[in-house]
Amino acid sequence: MILKTYLLYFLGILILSSCSKNGKTKKEDNRPNIILIMADDLGYGELSCYGSSTLNTPNLDALAAGGMKFTDFHSNGPVCSPTRAALMTGMYQQRTGVEGVITAANHREVGLSLNETTLAEELLKLGYACGMYGKWHLGYAEKFNPTYQGFEDFAGFVSGNVDYHSHIDQEGYFDWWINKALKDEKGYTTDLITQHGIDYIRKNNPSKTGKPFFLYLSQEAPHYPIQGRNDKPVRKEGSGKYIRKVPKDSTQIIYKEMIETMDEGVGDVMQALTDEGLVENTIVIFCSDNGAAAGRGDSGGLRSFKASIYEGGHRVPAIISYQGKIRSGQVNHDQVMSMDFLPTLVDFAGGTPTHKNIDGISIKDMLLNETILPKRDLFWSFKNRKAMRSGKWKLIVIPRDGKEVLELYDLENDLAESVNLADEEPELVKEMQQKLIQWENEVRTGVETVSN
Repeated sequence: MILKTYLLYFLGILILSSCSKNGKTKKEDNRPNIILIMADDLGYGELSCYGSSTLNTPNLDALAAGGMKFTDFHSNGPVCSPTRAALMTGMYQQRTGVEGVITAANHREVGLSLNETTLAEELLKLGYACGMYGKWHLGYAEKFNPTYQGFEDFAGFVSGNVDYHSHIDQEGYFDWWINKALKDEKGYTTDLITQHGIDYIRKNNPSKTGKPFFLYLSQEAPHYPIQGRNDKPVRKEGSGKYIRKVPKDSTQIIYKEMIETMDEGVGDVMQALTDEGLVENTIVIFCSDNGAAAGRGDSGGLRSFKASIYEGGHRVPAIISYQGKIRSGQVNHDQVMSMDFLPTLVDFAGGTPTHKNIDGISIKDMLLNETILPKRDLFWSFKNRKAMRSGKWKLIVIPRDGKEVLELYDLENDLAESVNLADEEPELVKEMQQKLIQWENEVRTGVETVSN
């Protein structure tokens, strides 16, 4: 009897061991899952939780109410590709050579170097599953595909924008990928990205896989072309010209729908997390890649729009939720940048960034313990227009008529950048200008330009 009991005991151990090796029984990794949702061209004033009276964004409002809303968050660039390069590398985009938009017309053979270490690669090395759905915009050629940059699964487009229904880019190329292959999926881009995200959450529940996941949902909305869920295509393959025009009196109505559809998708993603029992162990981040487009978007009282180095070009909405870990209902006024996500999320994953030139900082302690971030200077540069931030002060340098025009603003008292104080603070201007020159020399030395 005793011998039989021992035999059954050892047999049970062997069975459990075998199941573990075959992946049927796994010990769950309790590090947080990470979902990063990035809007495209969403302005500072385009969510109801950021003061919009015309847009209804209940799901993003709920995300903000349940976590931390940022008032002084900035995209690294005032246009998309540079911000995405900084997001992926944790560095100023100037270090990667991606200083301007990687355009469909002129940059189809270049992209973010495969020698760079991306956020996905960092998390993959730390044992995370990594998936991405939506807009890449860091290289059109197949060799720059996200699946070579740490993402194990990808569906979406690699250009700056596609027709939301026909998935044709602005030069007339079909642009919808399933991993490394061009393959069409019928549907509205916003909904496709959302559905892929939901499917990924269900498939990669750590209770099934034994490891946490990183999910990057890079939405196209509300970038042009202006198209709603039930509209017809505006582009066809072989030509970047519109095959039909959107009536001017319908533009703002459709634009509103595009943002609200994206918000609906955020709600669907959160519901999937709830259904899978993952809400309490998932960090959810929402932000925009740059400011709103002029003529359509709302900068929320900030000066200028996308492509500008004034606040309207790069101060954007940002929300981070981590239920039970980040106190609900916080409004944070610290200065945070897109490049801070890499060191922050690697920190949450239990690692440290591998690149020696990481410019971003981890804000993990601030998120969890509400500490104040250390003081630091921040910099922007786009098409020979430059800016730097030092505390409440912001210096703008703009070339005009063969010389540099200097502007200084006190953002604490003049967020609209309406009163130039450069003549009143000459020593401060000189000090900040010197810092800007030093920064430019540091981040560009030895770097080959990809786009500018």
